[in-house]
Amino acid sequence: MATDRALGEAVGQDWVKENFPPSAKASMDKLVAALEKALGDDIQTLPWMSDDTRKAAEEKLAMIRNKIGYPEKWRDYSSVKVKRGEYIANLHSAAVYERNYNFAKLGKPVDEKEWGMTPPTVNAYYDSSFNDINFPAGILQPPFFDPKIDDAVNFGGIGVVIGHEMTHGFDDHGSQFDGTGNLRQWWTDSDRKEFTARTECVAKEYSGFEAAPAQGDAPAAYLNGHLTLGENTADNGGLRIAYMALLAALKDEGKSIDGKIDGFTESQRYFIGFAQVWCQNTRDAEARRRALTDPHSPGRWRVNGSVENFDEFGKAFGCKKGQPMMPENACRVW
Repeated sequence: MATDRALGEAVGQDWVKENFPPSAKASMDKLVAALEKALGDDIQTLPWMSDDTRKAAEEKLAMIRNKIGYPEKWRDYSSVKVKRGEYIANLHSAAVYERNYNFAKLGKPVDEKEWGMTPPTVNAYYDSSFNDINFPAGILQPPFFDPKIDDAVNFGGIGVVIGHEMTHGFDDHGSQFDGTGNLRQWWTDSDRKEFTARTECVAKEYSGFEAAPAQGDAPAAYLNGHLTLGENTADNGGLRIAYMALLAALKDEGKSIDGKIDGFTESQRYFIGFAQVWCQNTRDAEARRRALTDPHSPGRWRVNGSVENFDEFGKAFGCKKGQPMMPENACRVW
């Protein structure tokens, strides 16, 4: 961890050579393109959005930059002195390098190709000021992504993550920025009201999800639907548009969503792949703390909260309208 923080792109070069071949990057580029098209189709068909806002949303989507795997240009760490057995001195040398690296940026144009995460990092992010999505090579491995597995599982894993990050550009925070990364109201007033009404549905829904059960004198802890609103909106949107992208991919390959692999339909494998990404164990005390501070919902509700708002899940597993996982009044923003 300390080496990754100090020399992340140096470590990343070796990591990429061993674990992220050009074929994997090509697969990811193809997935991202499929998700961009699906989000574009979703924007075009939203019943609550006017043509003026729809056009602005399409323009912003077209301007999103994609950073996949690793930077186009690697950092030069030749000034960092590393000696075996001199941990503190090594940290100091790395800190001096980082300070000088940042000072060198003063008075110069912003480098829009710079990364905020190192290539081995298992994470992803959307930057509203840059209007870009960033996927370090570290997350592009199982359970999120496996170039050897079928499309349904990959779309349910990394596909939803890609859709999640794209949707951040249109959540309660990202939607305040335009395609150039400027804080600007690009919505019509009426569309903004429609958007807010739909996000409030999500906020209210997730506020009813239990984070930790009652224990002793402590009452049950529940999620804060407004604290987690951006991430929940992105989860719900990502799940929907990744499924749309999967349908398009299967159609291009002449396959059916009902086709089976290992006894499960493509649709079922999609949702299973999505759920497996968020498996976790958390102590109740930690769950309580996170309910107060973490803008992400716990894994259980990142999955269950999203799928119960998406009828295709209910159809895939034989649920009936009105049952818990297929409610009558589901929330939908994107």
